[in-house]
Amino acid sequence: MATLSPEQLDSLQVFLKDWLRHSGRTQSDLRRALRAESIKMPALLEELQRLHVEAGLGAVAERLCAIETQWQSEEAVDPLAQLDLDLDALLNEIREGQKS
Repeated sequence: MATLSPEQLDSLQVFLKDWLRHSGRTQSDLRRALRAESIKMPALLEELQRLHVEAGLGAVAERLCAIETQWQSEEAVDPLAQLDLDLDALLNEIREGQKS
């Protein structure tokens, strides 16, 4: 497979930055998911470029979709933990109010 053109790499970089910002994630999160060497954008793009050369643009899209799915499943667990913390805080407020 051919490598991505400079214009395609620029578009991919813009997409990644927007995606990370909208999903509340960081380049560090993406580095872990891609198992890239660095959190710097060139290293992340290099990893996606490598995948593109090996398996094509569809593989890049599949990988990014899999990462999104993984992140969403992680977030699905967190709200329950946050709910427990919120309920504990509310219970403590009620108990403090009863003591007063």
